[in-house]
Amino acid sequence: MATEQTSEFIHVPDPDHPGWHTWNLADTTRFQPTVMGPMVVRPEGESSARLRLFPQVHHTNARGTVHGGITMSLLDMALFATFATVCKGDAARAVTLDLSTQFIGAGTLDHPLDAVTEVLRETGRLAFMRGVVEQDGALIASYSATIRKPSKPR
Repeated sequence: MATEQTSEFIHVPDPDHPGWHTWNLADTTRFQPTVMGPMVVRPEGESSARLRLFPQVHHTNARGTVHGGITMSLLDMALFATFATVCKGDAARAVTLDLSTQFIGAGTLDHPLDAVTEVLRETGRLAFMRGVVEQDGALIASYSATIRKPSKPR
């Protein structure tokens, strides 16, 4: 796993979470740092990675559970964290082509929320993925997606 700060991401070992690396944007004015907050990532075998969010009150809906938009943002970000971790790809320049999500449960504030994403197949231009969002052993959502790799410079 890379241990470096690029111009877009701060991806270094996280001293507060041994075995995990940070997955944070260097530009703290963007969506990820201002809305989602700090996240960490680690590989899960050879074809998967786990992206972890630490839910906070501003992530909740009127019912006091994690808002579905936050869950979807987490899993979308997990696609790129996995792409960078497993495929060693340029996550800052890849794009989501499609994303299908099935909500199964509700996330709470008492435990981290994890998106576990598996790369099913990688071609020259695309990466096909699927995964689940889980919290303390409970299934929150499942998803499948395709991302397009960045174009090569001409």
